[in-house]
Amino acid sequence: MRHAFALVLAAAAALAASVVAQATGAPKLMVNDVAVQEDGFPRALAEFGFFQDAGATEPSDFVYLYELNTPLWSDGADKLRYIYVPDGERITADGAGNGDGLLQFPVGSAIIKTFAYGEGEDQRFIETRVLLHRADGWVALPYRWNAEQTDARLAIAGARIPITTPEGEEISYRIPNMNQCKTCHAQDGEVIPIGPKARNLSADWLAQMVDSGHLTAMPEGADVLPVWQAADTDGEIDAQARAYLDVNCAHCHKPGGSASNTGLDLRWEQNDPFTIGVRKPPVAAGRGAGGFLVSIEPGDPDASILVHRMNSAEPGVAMPELGRSTIDHDAVALMRTWIEGMSE
Repeated sequence: MRHAFALVLAAAAALAASVVAQATGAPKLMVNDVAVQEDGFPRALAEFGFFQDAGATEPSDFVYLYELNTPLWSDGADKLRYIYVPDGERITADGAGNGDGLLQFPVGSAIIKTFAYGEGEDQRFIETRVLLHRADGWVALPYRWNAEQTDARLAIAGARIPITTPEGEEISYRIPNMNQCKTCHAQDGEVIPIGPKARNLSADWLAQMVDSGHLTAMPEGADVLPVWQAADTDGEIDAQARAYLDVNCAHCHKPGGSASNTGLDLRWEQNDPFTIGVRKPPVAAGRGAGGFLVSIEPGDPDASILVHRMNSAEPGVAMPELGRSTIDHDAVALMRTWIEGMSE
């Protein structure tokens, strides 16, 4: 948890340094707006010009590092997140049409996320996923890093890579193919971003984006966002659990999401207990349900489908279905505590 908090502080510091560098006219490479906006899938990540170096550590002009208060868990991988906003364009924070505070990015923007394992000189990039906002909508592209860490190439069909996790587990890491990217990023059949919601970004970062001229205004309520992974946070268990479900599950389990047919809505703003799974039977009681009758049985995590599926790495049982090969044991413990504390 302290590591996640440190990343948030590092992101704020990096953004501030980037804004200063741009204000003082420090020379930087420019992003290739043609590659971002026009049809076609660049074969190499470097073709976009998001970074000044081949190792993708030094962002180009108007490419900003950011972190999430509650990040998506992906087999314990670290993630380096960036957004690109074209010069003269601005993000809005009204959440229009989304109902969940998702920042609205202008056409020509990009969201870049690199997955990595290890620290310092031992850190290795595995893949970089790119979301491009083109005139006809968002496009999701996965790029796989080479062993020399000098190039990331388009992996339309995805890939499997042997990885040792920070916990010492040997896994077959999955880089998603383009269709699998669409599964998690689907909203009413369209591809959208899922991570940069106003409530999941630090108030300092948002304020600095306003100062940089790339965010129209501070989102309402930016000072009371749910944070459960920050160091020394004594937040309520309910808020911690709901924030985790919002980030890790709600992109599919919501109206218009790829798993909307389940009837579950795990978004932060959903307040109906039954809709978030309390005493809710599954729509289809397949083997994924484990013989249990409801998604959440108050006071009894061992009888709750939600805990059963989060605590499994078996294909067809594990939830989420994509993005993990191992179990997030901290999250399972959190869900158990949350459910145990629910009144009968």
